[in-house]
Amino acid sequence: MPILRFPDPAEASPEGVVAVGGDLHPDSLKLAYSQGIFPWPHSGYPLLWFSPDPRGVLDFARLHVSKTLRSVQNRASRKGWTFTIDRAFAEVIRFCAKVPRCGQHGTWITSEMHAAYLLFHRLGHAHSVEAWRDGRLVGGIYGVDAGGAFAAESMFHLESNASNLALLHLIDHLANRGLDWLDIQVLSPHLESLGAHEMPRTEFRQRLAATRQRGLRLFADPASSSLT
Repeated sequence: MPILRFPDPAEASPEGVVAVGGDLHPDSLKLAYSQGIFPWPHSGYPLLWFSPDPRGVLDFARLHVSKTLRSVQNRASRKGWTFTIDRAFAEVIRFCAKVPRCGQHGTWITSEMHAAYLLFHRLGHAHSVEAWRDGRLVGGIYGVDAGGAFAAESMFHLESNASNLALLHLIDHLANRGLDWLDIQVLSPHLESLGAHEMPRTEFRQRLAATRQRGLRLFADPASSSLT
């Protein structure tokens, strides 16, 4: 059964935990993301739902692309690079779960999360960007369309700069559809180097609500998310 209501994120714990338990039903996920809440499994605990304070965001106007990365981007098409959207969602989330990350042990993308987001993708709410080199998948990013806003979940690379190039492709795609910012949930040093920053949760939720009211169509129309 889907979750019918989440507590007010203003009442979250100091760590940003809004709720404990529940399920990953598509309607639960859709409700959560509409309120700026997302699941983040932690080993040894029931399913945890978060709304961090402060919140990490990337405003496209503040995007910082280094000369090196811009040069790589400009050369990409001549070096056998191509970029797609939603061509290999299952592979992207699989690589996000398995590719080792510096300073990180294991993954929060559990088998339950994997299955839930594959279904969420089939219903039109989760999307991926893929970076290919000479026909081989070498990087990607996936996230959730939160009703006209976009929440980035995870990215991976098998070659240098592949995830960065996928992110730039995603930003171009979203900007062309009228969006001017990206929810990155939790700020990391890498994303901060690209211009991301933090804002208070209250301000973030106001921005999310205002963006959703714009009714932007970021991708193909989603199928119905109700699984009755």
